[in-house]
Amino acid sequence: MAAIEHRRIRAGRCDWHVAVAGNGPPLLLVHGWPEFWAVWEKQIERLADRFSLYVPDLPGFGETPDPNGGRPSDSLGADALADEIAALLAALGLSRVGLVTHDVGGSVAQSLGLRRPELLTKIFLFNCPMPFIGQRWRDASHIPEIWYQTFNQQPWAAEVIGSSAANCRLYIGAMLRHWAYRPDAFSEADIDRWVEAYMRPGNLQGGFNWYRAAAPARLAAMAGTIALPPKIKVPAYSFWGRYDPVLKSAWSELLPEAFETVEVSLSEAGHFPHWEVPDETAARIAGFFEH
Repeated sequence: MAAIEHRRIRAGRCDWHVAVAGNGPPLLLVHGWPEFWAVWEKQIERLADRFSLYVPDLPGFGETPDPNGGRPSDSLGADALADEIAALLAALGLSRVGLVTHDVGGSVAQSLGLRRPELLTKIFLFNCPMPFIGQRWRDASHIPEIWYQTFNQQPWAAEVIGSSAANCRLYIGAMLRHWAYRPDAFSEADIDRWVEAYMRPGNLQGGFNWYRAAAPARLAAMAGTIALPPKIKVPAYSFWGRYDPVLKSAWSELLPEAFETVEVSLSEAGHFPHWEVPDETAARIAGFFEH
């Protein structure tokens, strides 16, 4: 395993935890939910010989405390998180980076690509939400897959799930196993690490706050009333999990609506290609940013 340095960096509203490894052109790896920095360990191991890797915990995830103090809040949506990431890059002394993102991170990438494109060389996305999904969110066959997005917004959700490590394990473990293509993609030891991360004070609510912040845009998309953004000009590549039950691979066909230049391919994975098929993922990332 590549040597990893764990840094504390104050930037914007946040006291960031950032894992740093490797040498070479800088890549920023931004996770989704339910994740934290360690979901990128397999990529750190495979890419640290070619890139300088900066792997933060988003605010309220992992070891970056929730700036809202673990209280329900809708203040950290995609644009706000993008501003926090921009402040983090400045604090790290990075003027321009390649961006690798998944899930929540994909929403942040789109905001950065539209509002701060000068910070990015290219964008590599895994499975990601986007405004163009629109009313597909509420297709009858998809409704059973998105119940958690409403649950996570409830003011008591974090108290219920965090009332014991067993409850947290049941909930987070169910997400990891259901969303992965193979139910054994996350071992018992892996789930132990996830539970430890999410049982940190404020972390369940910090992650759930994403759903509170994202809800208005998601509901507008479902209603067909969302204002669609212009195309992002930063070159992009998407390696989407073919078997993802919640961010369906069929939606990857919408990426050309979001990006001026984008290549799309499918992986033999579910929601977590970076974890489930790490060798192929690392090869795709390296190939995209080295050419």
